[in-house]
Amino acid sequence: MSHPGYNPYQQGSAPGAPSYPQQPQGGAPSYPPINPNSFGYPSNIPMQMPQPMPMPAYPPTAPNYPPSNTAYPPSNTGYPPSNTGYPPSNTGYPPSNTGYLPCTTRYPPSNTGYQPSNAGYPPSNTRSGYPPNTYPGTAPGASPSGHGYHQGSQGPYGGFSYTHQSTVGQAPSRQKRTPTVVPANPFNPNDDAQVLRKAMKGMGTDEKAIINVLARRTNQQRLQIAVAFKTMFGKDLLKDLKSELTGNFEKLVLAMMTPLPEFYAKELHEAMSGIGTEEDVLIEVMCTMSNREIMVIREAYHKLYYRPLESDLKGDTSGTFKRLMVSLCNACRDESTTVDQQRAMHDAQELLRAGELRLGTDESTFNMVLCQRSIAHLQLVFQEYQRITGHDIEKAIKNEFSGDSEDALLAIVRSIKNQAAFFAKMLNKSMKGLGTNDKQLIRLVVTRCEIDMQEIKREYQAKYGESLADAIKGDCSGDYKKCLLALIGEY
Repeated sequence: MSHPGYNPYQQGSAPGAPSYPQQPQGGAPSYPPINPNSFGYPSNIPMQMPQPMPMPAYPPTAPNYPPSNTAYPPSNTGYPPSNTGYPPSNTGYPPSNTGYLPCTTRYPPSNTGYQPSNAGYPPSNTRSGYPPNTYPGTAPGASPSGHGYHQGSQGPYGGFSYTHQSTVGQAPSRQKRTPTVVPANPFNPNDDAQVLRKAMKGMGTDEKAIINVLARRTNQQRLQIAVAFKTMFGKDLLKDLKSELTGNFEKLVLAMMTPLPEFYAKELHEAMSGIGTEEDVLIEVMCTMSNREIMVIREAYHKLYYRPLESDLKGDTSGTFKRLMVSLCNACRDESTTVDQQRAMHDAQELLRAGELRLGTDESTFNMVLCQRSIAHLQLVFQEYQRITGHDIEKAIKNEFSGDSEDALLAIVRSIKNQAAFFAKMLNKSMKGLGTNDKQLIRLVVTRCEIDMQEIKREYQAKYGESLADAIKGDCSGDYKKCLLALIGEY
């Protein structure tokens, strides 16, 4: 197909183009072309070659594209407009003058990685186990800056801060610790490792020697003993203990030898594994911990099971109880030490309107107030609620909620009012009636003996008219009983 105006027989301006003979009128062109030199074609006949077809300019020369007098985008505007920002510069999220949710902490904390590169679990500078005698970049016994790790009685993770439940309306101060297990001083892990090796070597086991060593050492010191044991004898202390001990005594000793955050993570995982869920475990742990404690437990959970704790909580709970667990797992409770009488009165009125003054219950208001406000503020809120209604907020919760959500909200309230009394009640629950909930009893004794067990014992005596030691003696036996009594300072 030829272009319009194109004449293949016209001799033209294309330099160097071959010439073709003029075709006679009315005839068809010959193919192939005739070579005039070969056939004597007259050379004086002028020949014309095709002229190139003019092509339009692209793009058209006028107008310009884009037009020269305009800009894209227009030069006098910006995208976004220069006088605004996203978000607007004069506002913040959340607004700076409110505290909803004033999450001042992150998981993981912004100044650390996940997992902190200089403090792994177990620490990366050791091969035999945890904890090392010192943490990288710190003096012996010091806490690495920004990580919350602690070389004291809280194990290699540390960061577990227990606030004192102060009188209503006052800011919470650091709790006066009342532990029954304190760091041994002097302490030599090599000597303790030799005692344990002798107690398990040969025929039989010296359970008394095991109790005297392990029940009188803190969790952190026990872990150092495990490292020394492996270094000296090339054997794993936990495996030796498992092979020598049996029953509840074995379970108790293995719990004592587990880092505290890892122990909590395992308890939570077991509570959600298999058919059904042990909601009591979730309530006991999630409803009583500080932000830092929850963050450290979350980290340990992820390290052990490669899943976020929040995801498993969502998968095993539902309704109001699930929302409570997710809110608490977020670890964003206000932990300031200031209180405001007017704000506390407002929150008390909001709780009243969300529950007793309406048909049905606005669960989200209870969730927001009880999971977000500070301990000192909530103590003042409970006092205001009592003043307005003439009865305790626990009565309102019992009337408005049921099941697991009721138990969780009551646990939050009771823990905030008096944490030692709350755990005394939990200990009594583990032993009352037929049989003993040994799993719960072990968890409570192991986790509280380095914190406030002396205060728990006083609350137990006052509330139930018998000592905690007598209750344990009545429900337990053998070396299991002796080790429990040693942990609470009664053996």
